[in-house]
Amino acid sequence: MSWGTELWDQFDSLDKHTQWGIDFLERYAKFVKERIEIEQNYAKQLRNLVKKYCPKRSSKDEEPRFTSCIAFFNILNELNDYAGQREVVAEEMAHRVYGELMRYAHDLKTERKMHLQEGRKAQQYLDMCWKQMDNSKKKFERECREAEKAQQSYERLDNDTNATKADVEKAKQQLNLRTHMADENKNEYAAQLQNFNGEQHKHFYVVIPQIYKQLQEMDERRTIKLSECYRGFADSERKVIPIISKCLEGMILAAKSVDERRDSQMVVDSFKSGFEPPGDFPFEDYSQHIYRTISDGTISASKQEGGKVDAKTTVGKAKGKLWLFGKKPKPQSPPLTPTSLFTSSTPNGSQFLTFSIEPVHYCMNEIKTGKPRIPSFRSLKRGWSVKMGPALEDFSHLPPEQRRKKLQQRIDELNRELQKESDQKEALNKMKDVYEKNPQMGDPGSLQPKLAETMNNIDRLRMEIHKNEAWLSEVEGKTGGRGDRRHSSDINHLVTQGRESPEGSYTDDANQEVRGPPQQHGHHSEFDDEFEDDDPLPAIGHCKAIYPFDGHNEGTLAMKEGEVLYIIEEDKGDGWTRARRQNGEEGYVPTSYIDVTLERNSKGS
Repeated sequence: MSWGTELWDQFDSLDKHTQWGIDFLERYAKFVKERIEIEQNYAKQLRNLVKKYCPKRSSKDEEPRFTSCIAFFNILNELNDYAGQREVVAEEMAHRVYGELMRYAHDLKTERKMHLQEGRKAQQYLDMCWKQMDNSKKKFERECREAEKAQQSYERLDNDTNATKADVEKAKQQLNLRTHMADENKNEYAAQLQNFNGEQHKHFYVVIPQIYKQLQEMDERRTIKLSECYRGFADSERKVIPIISKCLEGMILAAKSVDERRDSQMVVDSFKSGFEPPGDFPFEDYSQHIYRTISDGTISASKQEGGKVDAKTTVGKAKGKLWLFGKKPKPQSPPLTPTSLFTSSTPNGSQFLTFSIEPVHYCMNEIKTGKPRIPSFRSLKRGWSVKMGPALEDFSHLPPEQRRKKLQQRIDELNRELQKESDQKEALNKMKDVYEKNPQMGDPGSLQPKLAETMNNIDRLRMEIHKNEAWLSEVEGKTGGRGDRRHSSDINHLVTQGRESPEGSYTDDANQEVRGPPQQHGHHSEFDDEFEDDDPLPAIGHCKAIYPFDGHNEGTLAMKEGEVLYIIEEDKGDGWTRARRQNGEEGYVPTSYIDVTLERNSKGS
């Protein structure tokens, strides 16, 4: 099957068909271009989506920790890689398909134009040969008619008796001339006809088949190129399928990595304060001030018997104030005795405790009108104090557990910095040795300032690490001893009200929180109260020492210049302010020697 033999007379149809083929090729190239734009926009939108939902990690504290968050961020990373693969698809299509199509379409147009021009030239040459043959034919026909006319004229004059001999000779000569011209035109016509037939045979059997064959090959190459582009279009997508599959597998693995138990544990680790829950509230008997019917001997006996219980269950707090030369004695309030409880006897001789209706009614009224003492108020006060107060260097404004974690993180960071400085010191020493052995490479003395600076940094970091480790040991020691104190408190059903520790955090120490009156023994006096441990007062601010103070007198607190202390009691006008160190040591310091900063809403708490 060949266009040259089958379509020898369809030049115009082949012209239209080849033009349609090029138009179709350009249309498919336009389709690929729009697909590339779609892929590029899709990849761009995916990247913008990932960028929108990816966290902006300005600090390490904001890094995702929960497995669900980490899984989501891993999915975002895989989606970002997936967007990259879409960009790869667009680039592959643009280079392998669209660019190749545009170059081939340009070459195809040039080749088609050349073949059509050759066909038109061959057709024009054949038309020219036909015209020459047709002209020679017409001339031969005309000369033949003229020769016939000359013969008829000669025969008429020859048969005419009246015609002269000269007229006959003249007609004869004219006949011979026309006959000779007709013969010449006949030969010319025969030659032109033979030439035209040869050119026409060559045109339809050699030239046109060759041109049409080239057009056919060109069109077939166009079809093959389209097939290759179709395959390349699909291959561009198929090449990235393994990587896209890995991205999807990564998303599935990220989904499988979500661990609800671990997330719950992280919530505990993040917000655990290390405090113990509050204990039971003790029964507070207010009826003893109303009913005085029991004899003095009975009252004193009840004091002797119930002294130990009252020492643990009473809600009174023994707060002492440090004076310059000792502690100020404080008056003892009489212990509360449950006079609303009395003993009744049953017929069988057993005794049991009963409550009178009026004391219970009185207690209910007291509970309704009195201010409840619940730990939440202390928590609110402490939360406000922490919120308004400055963040301290030792993280004492945080709960114990969170303080321990922060200190451990700081120690780890300092250790990493110390390792860097140590490596730098080692490198500088090696460089110094090299300079000493080879003076032409450098001056060893030029490294001395840098070595001194590195040594200072190492000493500073070691001091910081030692200081933070001391704070950490203090926190861990308090946290370890809290369980025993809590156990003893639970046995006696006491209240462990949330008191603030010297570091600004809470303490559950029952010995500090709930105290009862002293034992009612014969040798007891108010002197014993001076030696009992008082509750540590909450910090209401902090101060910085402007001048050093030796603190030799009893009740005073020595301090160094620049030392930071906690303020637990303001100056009452005598020029002394009560302060506390981070290790819990308390005492008075001169107000004029310190720069005081009080926390808002903490005064008088």
